[in-house]
Amino acid sequence: MVAAMAGFAVEDMFLKAAKAHMPLGQALLAFGVIGMVFFAVMARRQGEAVLHPAALSRPLLIRSGFEVTGRLFYSLAIALTPLSVASAILQATPLVVVAGAALIFGETVGWRRWTAIVVGFLGVLVILRPGLDGFSVLSLVTVVGLIGFAGRDLATRAAPKVLSNRQLGVYGMAMLALAGAIILSVTGGAVWPDATGAALVVGMTAFGIFAYNALTIAMRTGEISAVTPFRYTRLVFAMIAGVVVFGEHPDALTLIGSALIVGSGIYTLHRSRQRDAST
Repeated sequence: MVAAMAGFAVEDMFLKAAKAHMPLGQALLAFGVIGMVFFAVMARRQGEAVLHPAALSRPLLIRSGFEVTGRLFYSLAIALTPLSVASAILQATPLVVVAGAALIFGETVGWRRWTAIVVGFLGVLVILRPGLDGFSVLSLVTVVGLIGFAGRDLATRAAPKVLSNRQLGVYGMAMLALAGAIILSVTGGAVWPDATGAALVVGMTAFGIFAYNALTIAMRTGEISAVTPFRYTRLVFAMIAGVVVFGEHPDALTLIGSALIVGSGIYTLHRSRQRDAST
């Protein structure tokens, strides 16, 4: 999970930088198509069907819908808001996933972890700062994106076991390409990328494929409430990229909200370990 979060943070960095060389939708579309071909080749090398009948199962269709939503809105958030702010809000995804694991899969989540979840959501509100001068409606785009990613992660857990991580990668990248096509159809303006733009897309694709595969392994192998707190490491990587690459300076409320979110995640992890040790 930590490796996946590092990969996603670098992917976000490349995506934000690529926007200066081509439309956002074009970059996402290229990323999705290349990633889809990569996972399809890997699946065929293992003798797996690229289009498995289980791809049309209810959990996979739900997963695809959430995947498009998450990719579409979070990519817009990266392009329109500071990377550090978008990444900070996205860190509420594990809280939604843990809550969903309890409500949908029946995983045990005691009152202490529920309290931590509430504290984490308060951290999101601090970053959003509704009603204050620093509030930006664009930040709500990230909230929609995190709901999409949380739903995707939960649906990944429910995905038919007959589907390999490579096959899930094909379908996930197809949804990414669809999200890019949707954005490009609205904005238009596709261009032939220059050398820098092409290099950024290649870098984004390489790190994105690595991160996507690592995330799928983590969500299908470990207990959701135990592995998801490690998603908070993405905030560290993203803030470093935001400050070093884009010259961002997160304000006090962003840092306070981030601390609340990360703190709740660490406590959730601690409680998960205590419960595992007792059993």
